[in-house]
Amino acid sequence: MIKTNADLNITPCEYFHHEKAPEPCGIIIFGASGDLTHRKLIPGLYDLYHDKLISEDFFIVGSARTRWNDKIFRQRVSEILKEKEKSDSALQKKFIKHIYYRSAEYSDPESLRSLAALMKELNIKHKAKENIIFYFATPSSVYCELIQKLAQIGMISKMKNAKPWIHAVFEKPFGCDLESARKLNKVILNALDETQVYRIDHYLGKETVQNILIFRFANNIFETLWNRHYIDHVQITASEILGIEHRAGYYDKTGVLRDMFQNHMLQLLALIAMERPTKFESEEYRNQKLKVVEAIRAIPKGKLHDFIALGQYGSGKIAGRKVPAYVKEKGVPPHSKTETFAALKILIDNPRWRGVPFYLRSGKRLNHPMTEIAIHFKRVEHSIFPHLKSDQFGPNVLSFRIHPDEGIFLSFEAKYPGPKLHTASLNLGFKYKDAFKTTLMSAYERLLLDCTRGDQMLFVREDMVEASWKFITAILKERKKLLPRVFPNYQSGSWGPQNANKIINQDGRRWQDF
Repeated sequence: MIKTNADLNITPCEYFHHEKAPEPCGIIIFGASGDLTHRKLIPGLYDLYHDKLISEDFFIVGSARTRWNDKIFRQRVSEILKEKEKSDSALQKKFIKHIYYRSAEYSDPESLRSLAALMKELNIKHKAKENIIFYFATPSSVYCELIQKLAQIGMISKMKNAKPWIHAVFEKPFGCDLESARKLNKVILNALDETQVYRIDHYLGKETVQNILIFRFANNIFETLWNRHYIDHVQITASEILGIEHRAGYYDKTGVLRDMFQNHMLQLLALIAMERPTKFESEEYRNQKLKVVEAIRAIPKGKLHDFIALGQYGSGKIAGRKVPAYVKEKGVPPHSKTETFAALKILIDNPRWRGVPFYLRSGKRLNHPMTEIAIHFKRVEHSIFPHLKSDQFGPNVLSFRIHPDEGIFLSFEAKYPGPKLHTASLNLGFKYKDAFKTTLMSAYERLLLDCTRGDQMLFVREDMVEASWKFITAILKERKKLLPRVFPNYQSGSWGPQNANKIINQDGRRWQDF
């Protein structure tokens, strides 16, 4: 029987407070008029407030070039909160009293000094103890100039384990290649210490992703099998049915390799492949993830097509609705060669994983939305059963379903009822919503909470950013050789281009069916 919070008479709030209670603070959101602030940040902060996971002594200042004021910003926040499941009009009114807005030109020191003066007033008014979180929800092209200006006027400064504290949160994309990532890290670390820097990868805040660690290191039955002797291969799939929506300006310069693989896909790979940390502590945990990415074998230039497949979606149907090809999307150049799909075969050169392939695929306008990690164990080598060959038994597959229908599932062989000796593949598993009877904390809610608590475990460190960009940049440099003669090369509503199948089929394997 699963013991839930209700069984134990403990609320989620008490769990977090047992670890470390959040401190009073002010939160400054640059880019506050943008989509991210309204879809993720404000709802996440309100949910924390609703669940008493942030201090009563806090304030939020939205800042952007948009000429709004407190009244307009609060009205927009109010409209967002009306759609929340955790609807409580009295609490929402109380929350909104902590919210302010100040327009600012990020290149103008005087404009930022005005923001600094407001922060000082609010710090006294709300008893925030001068603790500050700077959240950079702007385009990454703004980061360098804004950081330099903030440092120039003394709004941020380098300090380590100091009180009061300054934390700076940066959204992806963190650079567009290895060189730009190194430049950005240099600018940031000239103004701040690494212990103050929180680089977000929202996948790491997902409850199901975090549970991989518990599953591996708290259950000896699986960790003892977690190596090349028992595992045949690993598949990581992140598929979307959506196109580029209204992000043509961003996406056409980015593509799926930069948008998904440099961050989300390699982070999932590192979680599955990492060694056991000596202790549950952020630096040791991040050290072990870094070792995985550094151990990825460089893809041989003469065998690029055996390891990488790229694609771009054409027209087709999604859920019975006709959708246009990528090059027909609003804002996309008609002859664009930007990839919207990629499949990679990755090998890790260390004792645990030597010879075990990791197959990664991600794309837009695919058959249905799915993010899943599937661990395929080796088949039974010899059958003791008459008339049943070993290749008739399906392999055991352990699946971490990250989205949707979050859960963990294990396939196994069982005898089919009746007089004859037949087998059937069955599943053993659970879904979070059924097992725990609770609403999962959103990724941003969890990450925002950790920012207030000073916990960097679920954030990406400087060296990890650069190690992952080193691997992806090497692929980007060979990208022209990888492009098929004809784009688009897969139909919307399919599972991607045919050349993606070659990568896994040539090894005698096939993609997981969904």
